[in-house]
Amino acid sequence: MTVDAPAYITIGFWTAVLIVFYAYAGYPLVLAVLGVFGAHRPVYPGTDRLPKVSLLISAYNEAAAIEDKLLNSLDLDYPEELLEIVVISDASSDGTDDIARKYEGRGIVLKRCEGHIGKTACLNRTVPETVGDIIVFSDANSRYDRRAVRCLVERFSDREIGFVTGRTEYLSRAGDGGSSPAGLYTRVERLTKTLEGRIGSCVGADGAIFAIRKSLYQPLDASDINDLVIPLRIVQQGYRGILAPDAFCLEPAAPDVSGEFARHVRITTRSLRAIFRYPGLLNPFRFPLFSFELASHKLMRFFAPFALFTALFTNVLIAVADGGSVYGAILFLQACLYVLWLAGSLNIPLSFLTRPSRAAHAFCAVNLAILIGWIKFLKGEKFTTWATQR
Repeated sequence: MTVDAPAYITIGFWTAVLIVFYAYAGYPLVLAVLGVFGAHRPVYPGTDRLPKVSLLISAYNEAAAIEDKLLNSLDLDYPEELLEIVVISDASSDGTDDIARKYEGRGIVLKRCEGHIGKTACLNRTVPETVGDIIVFSDANSRYDRRAVRCLVERFSDREIGFVTGRTEYLSRAGDGGSSPAGLYTRVERLTKTLEGRIGSCVGADGAIFAIRKSLYQPLDASDINDLVIPLRIVQQGYRGILAPDAFCLEPAAPDVSGEFARHVRITTRSLRAIFRYPGLLNPFRFPLFSFELASHKLMRFFAPFALFTALFTNVLIAVADGGSVYGAILFLQACLYVLWLAGSLNIPLSFLTRPSRAAHAFCAVNLAILIGWIKFLKGEKFTTWATQR
């Protein structure tokens, strides 16, 4: 004889399922529907009056990558007289500065910040000293497509646009074409940002390739995550941001899984801090559309790990109490997800299940990183400085 599970357990289960579904699939679907009725008319700008641009390359101990980055930057399809290239060295001690100085004769500007104060603090010091009307933020290991800067800049002919983000393509170090947590996560992010920009403003930017109007830059706290807080402050000023899908850069994936996992932990910790520092952006009366986007894009995704645990726990209770085939089947599917995650983590070959195993591993790894990010955020960790793994 079976006994029905209490209603609150069933409600809790389906609420948790809906949160996970909405965070990763439901929200993009809602954006797609809204875009049919309220999409912004795209602007197709001319290129006869290009603005001055300052390309900022943040670097800390990047001797292995900085020369390739400088050669890549000097080869960009943008008028030389309108492009300032600045290397911001956060007290590098491995010869990064010496390499940058070799290119001063070709117009490269080196700005060294003493004390290893962190990327954001370095930007606070450097941005006011730049000559460009448009600031492009980049990293030392990000190789830009030749037209990337031009593609970013063209969007600013629309006066409503305050920032434009590009996209990063991650190169597999193993060469096996396999998905990494970064690969799956960035594909979801790219789709979401594209849809957000059609109806309002995308939430956040890609730290390796995004541009802003210099006049909109405001000094940040040293522990702020610049590719989220800068866009948030620009939205506060009444502007919006979009994704330029034709502006892209190439970047090697993290050297190992642990490095990619640690990156997601840092991103979560710093993003949570940013959201709670700017709660006014969640006010639907002041920012009716953007508050919806911010809550849906960031908060719902950050709540997903708790929803996953709730869905598993309540599913077990319901399946045991009811003995029904529906909830038993759902529990079996959840068990398959975590078995595939374990198989992916242990590199156990599953022949035709290889792709599902990689997808499950990526999904679960990202959510575990978010959970650890919450813990670090609640403990007050800030990640002001960084050390490259290269």
